Amino acid sequence: MRALLDLVVPVHCAGCGTAGVAWCACCAVELSLDPVRVRPRTDPGVPCWALGPYRGPARRAVLAAKERGRRDLAAPLGLALAVALARLRAPDRPLVLVPAPTRAAAARRRGGDPVARSAAVAAQWLIDCRTVPLLRMRPGVRDSVGLTTYERAHNLRDKITTVAGAVEPAGLAPNAEVVVVDDVLTTGATVTESVRVLGRIGVRPRAVLVTCAA
Repeated sequence: MRALLDLVVPVHCAGCGTAGVAWCACCAVELSLDPVRVRPRTDPGVPCWALGPYRGPARRAVLAAKERGRRDLAAPLGLALAVALARLRAPDRPLVLVPAPTRAAAARRRGGDPVARSAAVAAQWLIDCRTVPLLRMRPGVRDSVGLTTYERAHNLRDKITTVAGAVEPAGLAPNAEVVVVDDVLTTGATVTESVRVLGRIGVRPRAVLVTCAA
């Protein structure tokens, strides 16, 4: 059946184009290196880490997941996030992953939220870890492509809010490490607003982790 499906819809690695696999071993290795500390132009006030720069296999995989409906990439991207989180997290503390929010229209067009899918996979690989979708975007947020740093911040100001009933702050363990997860860090506007909104309900993220940083 797999061979027949490949004839009808050929599978290619989203990172390098190698035929016959959705995600090849070479691209997997490139995303399994030590996470890199990044400092975006808009500082969220917590350390920001990336699996790598916004180029090569990481960039192509993110674009394939977002723009070409490659839902299958949630598995390898989630595993790569889990490897990085295992290196960054403090021992013996529960870990809570909060996916950065996306525009509702974009999520509908993509058949769901790729960031939330990857975060959910990452949590499955880690001990004492869960994903909590605490954030959502209000209507009226523009696509950020082409916007300046100031325009991105203004576009998101007061446009991210918490999900009603998702979880009460008291429902998180007092010693839990909260990490905001996103796919691309460009100016830092989205994660900065996300951290600010979480702080308003008493949730203080320890860090931000993204697949790649521009």
